[in-house]
Amino acid sequence: MENTEKMDKLKESDERIKTNMDRIKKKILVLSNKGGVGKSSVAASMAFALSKKGKKVGLLDADIHGPSVAKLLGFEGEALDASPKGIIPHRVNSGLCAVSMASFLEHADSPVIWRGPLKMGVLRQFLADVHWGELDYLIVDAPPGTGDEPMSICQLIKDLAGAIIVTTPQDVALLDSRKCVGFLKQLSTPIFGLVENMSGLICPHCGQEIDLFGSGGGKKAADELGIPFLGKIPFDLEMVRAADKGESFMDAYPDSETAGVIEKICDDLETK
Repeated sequence: MENTEKMDKLKESDERIKTNMDRIKKKILVLSNKGGVGKSSVAASMAFALSKKGKKVGLLDADIHGPSVAKLLGFEGEALDASPKGIIPHRVNSGLCAVSMASFLEHADSPVIWRGPLKMGVLRQFLADVHWGELDYLIVDAPPGTGDEPMSICQLIKDLAGAIIVTTPQDVALLDSRKCVGFLKQLSTPIFGLVENMSGLICPHCGQEIDLFGSGGGKKAADELGIPFLGKIPFDLEMVRAADKGESFMDAYPDSETAGVIEKICDDLETK
């Protein structure tokens, strides 16, 4: 009897997920094989850029243990409201809404000490019970690696449009990216391409580009793995400062080289 009830609840959850996801045109997973590559910043900047193009965008922070989207978007510490239609995501601007585990923590530094089943339950709730509404895009920011969370996203969202792999310029990028590509292929998830982040720092004093983390690793990885190379995002100090303040870099520096690269990546997404 207990197993039957569990199966019925899962079936009901799956139906709610399908109903919710059917109202969203494109669902995109952003992932990396390791932390520290700026994946969440890339995901948040893409979401901002798409919303500035007049698109309706949702951003789901699927990193249960290290949620950072709330900090990046300026709603850290703010609880989410509920309605008869479901959990109401945080409204960032007229075109962008977001949900993060950070909104459910009593303190920003509270650790989430959960095993797999609890994490999967929360991801199901984010997909089934958040009132995302009619969206053009849902960007899912996955935690680093190829474990429970990104695997569950690929399995729960049946019509995932594709995935974007974020890496850095070092040669080791090939090793990390290969694992992501293998992971996505095993789950039959389309790959939009690879983004090389932190690709060169423009010195604020002399204007010379400094290759802090080497050069060309992302392009080399994309070529060798046979996937599209979407672009190189510079290591931009203003982007770092905006993230620390919870402000939109895309709004503050729309004419910067970095913003231009991110907008070009979003232009490519609209054609896929």
